[in-house]
Amino acid sequence: MTKREMDFRMSRPGLLKEGDKVELYESFLNTLEGTMYYYTIEPALAMSNNTLKKLEKLTGTVKAVTEYGSEWTVTVIIDGE
Repeated sequence: MTKREMDFRMSRPGLLKEGDKVELYESFLNTLEGTMYYYTIEPALAMSNNTLKKLEKLTGTVKAVTEYGSEWTVTVIIDGE
């Protein structure tokens, strides 16, 4: 089984921690480059950057939460990608 790591931006501390199971919500934009997907950790805890590659599964596990000043990067491992 392959795994995919994806980073999400979180604006408030303490909402997620390593090992948390998360559900993702998929949104998309139609652009000149094609369809761009972006994902939100439910319920609106953190948001990903745009990506051309659609996720096959919308669940994952938090691998790490890294602080960068007043923002946090949440790294999620999505199984089965």
